[in-house]
Amino acid sequence: MRNKHRKPSAYCSNAGSKYSLSLLTFIIWGFVGCVLMIHFYHIIHHNDQEETEVKLSNHMVTRELEEVEEENFQIPPPRGKRSPRAVLRRGPRKPPTAIDEFLDEASDMRPFFFPGRRNAVDPRKGGNYSMHFYPARIWLDTDGNPIQAHGGGILFDEKSETYYWYGENKDGETYHAHKKGAARVDIIGVSCYSSKDLWTWKNEGIVLPGEETNITHDLHKSNVLERPKVLYNDLTGQYIMWMHIDDANYTKASVGVAISSSPTGPFQYLYSKQPHGFESRDMTIFKDDDGKAYLIYSSVDNSELHVSPLTDDYLDVTRVVRRILVGQHREAPTLFKHERTYYMITSGCTGWAPNQALAHAADKIMGPWETIGNPCVGGNKVFRMTTFFAQSTFVLPLPGIPGLFIFMADRWNPPELRDSRYVWLPLTVGGLADEPLEYNFGFPLWSRVSIYWHKRWRLPQGWRTW
Repeated sequence: MRNKHRKPSAYCSNAGSKYSLSLLTFIIWGFVGCVLMIHFYHIIHHNDQEETEVKLSNHMVTRELEEVEEENFQIPPPRGKRSPRAVLRRGPRKPPTAIDEFLDEASDMRPFFFPGRRNAVDPRKGGNYSMHFYPARIWLDTDGNPIQAHGGGILFDEKSETYYWYGENKDGETYHAHKKGAARVDIIGVSCYSSKDLWTWKNEGIVLPGEETNITHDLHKSNVLERPKVLYNDLTGQYIMWMHIDDANYTKASVGVAISSSPTGPFQYLYSKQPHGFESRDMTIFKDDDGKAYLIYSSVDNSELHVSPLTDDYLDVTRVVRRILVGQHREAPTLFKHERTYYMITSGCTGWAPNQALAHAADKIMGPWETIGNPCVGGNKVFRMTTFFAQSTFVLPLPGIPGLFIFMADRWNPPELRDSRYVWLPLTVGGLADEPLEYNFGFPLWSRVSIYWHKRWRLPQGWRTW
């Protein structure tokens, strides 16, 4: 009987030991888990705190640029009086709009939209005048001549730590090829300017000239060369230029490609084509963080945009193409990237007349793309609805200050295209977008794009990192 009694007692003792050991193990691992959770929390919290501190620091740097600046102007009354018969036949004369005055070369508001030479931005002057951007004023190069780089874009060359600004040289006579044709200037070529500070620009000359005699050449002076953009190819060590190539009637609707071993040229023109068999008008190119490059162009009578990866050498498009913003009639695309999100600014299709810009965003460059609203801030309602009387051409990221960019636009002057002006303004990414998704109820998760109007502004300290 003792033996039978002892067996249960030994079993219970052994079970108790196992239970105590399991409980102790559980407590130990629970404690380790708690320590690890606290450790991870501190890491995450520290990273979030650092990110918050960086964002707050950037906000402090850009706070002055994000202040809303208003712009007031008075539209003059209609000039002249109508006869009583004209009033009966056509009714009272309607007051002119701001866009009417902008397009009228005889308007009394002309000096407001296109300030005269005495207000030119001149890098040769010093003092408080130095290093400030004045949108729409004449901008002189280091030789004292107006910069000719319209519809352009900027390349930062890491080898020379220099910025290169490429654009259309329109320093010729403005005329119309036929009665209903658009205002035009004969092809002179693509100009290039170099700078270390984005304010003082040295003229490097015409790096891709027009063709004077060969009427069959794409670059014959009677044709159209617009919106040149240049990328550096890390694999081949070449500088690749893409541009819009057209005839005087805008029926060719193609892209052109040129190549050079130097950022200052000369560029060798290679060919033109309609990518994927589609017409291509306003266009841009974009180089992603991984070195892959893309062509974005307006197509199908400007009713939609197309996106296509370029080949590894950047000399052609691949077979892949995606249609985006279908039916929205957008042109003048400018693409940039911030925190793994792709953003794009576009304009409407109203010829030389200014219109409202729109910002778009996507998680992937091939889409889908969503419209997130008018990015323009400040000025006044008319300024915001006309993109400050300008049209987008490029967005340049600033090193050293994440989320801060320069929005580059052209204020076109149809009666005298050589006197078109540059509108450079600070662009920031942050805050909630103000336009709902196109196909869903609610608002997108990506940030708002804001372009702030300033009559006078300068880049903040610490924007360069080299």
